[in-house]
Amino acid sequence: MDGTKNRKGAADAPFYLPQADECEIFHAAHANSLPLLLKGPTGCGKTRFVAHMAAELNRPLYTVACHDDLSAADLIGRYLLKGGETVWVDGPLTRAVREGAICYLDEVVEARKDVTVVLHPLTDDRRILPIDRTSEEIEAADGFMLVASYNPGYQNILKTLKPSTRQRFLSVEFDFPKPELEVEVVMRESGLDKDRVQGLVRLAGKLRALKGQDLEEGVSTRLIVYAATLIHQGMPLERAVLAAMIEPLTDEEDVKRGLLDLVTAVFG
Repeated sequence: MDGTKNRKGAADAPFYLPQADECEIFHAAHANSLPLLLKGPTGCGKTRFVAHMAAELNRPLYTVACHDDLSAADLIGRYLLKGGETVWVDGPLTRAVREGAICYLDEVVEARKDVTVVLHPLTDDRRILPIDRTSEEIEAADGFMLVASYNPGYQNILKTLKPSTRQRFLSVEFDFPKPELEVEVVMRESGLDKDRVQGLVRLAGKLRALKGQDLEEGVSTRLIVYAATLIHQGMPLERAVLAAMIEPLTDEEDVKRGLLDLVTAVFG
């Protein structure tokens, strides 16, 4: 069954550098038992943000990576054969509801349509999870919070959240950090010195400017960290950038050559 559980205290919370007031909004949402929707491009820090906040609040975290085949049963649970007997096994959403944990549905629009129907009674004042297979109606324990994310830039008419679902959530829009913040994040995550990180961040800004032209998506903060990590471990800059910031973005050889020319223009 999909879903991973993690629990960390505030002392070992994953590093996260706030961009605006997103931490305050998360705290307010949790304190008032409100669901939260995070919107933003791939690799801009949404998942790290949720892990950081769960640790800061000292709440267990169940993370579900949504995909085309993810069904409501994957979230709620199902009967399984164990030791010759048929037993009910809770899914990650059900466990979070019972325990008062945070349940994070990453890229929720990728899941099957029956998933959003299950979420509706958890995202209003009822805060219940009906389980038809066991005839249960579970009231969410104190501390339970539903968080979902998606990338609006990838959505189309077949994969989007209905207004009736979106309007059940508070919502925060994420983007890539401002350059000075991104430099700080990449230095912290990779150990690379400031001068070389600044060059990588400048390059990322130029690559992001090509989104919708030569590239479908801009380079993520995650990929900048990957490149910086390779360089910090001794890999030549151009090879690290090719592996971490160019190859993941395109398969077109002529586009790759153009991007390598951009690397030369930035770094000389």
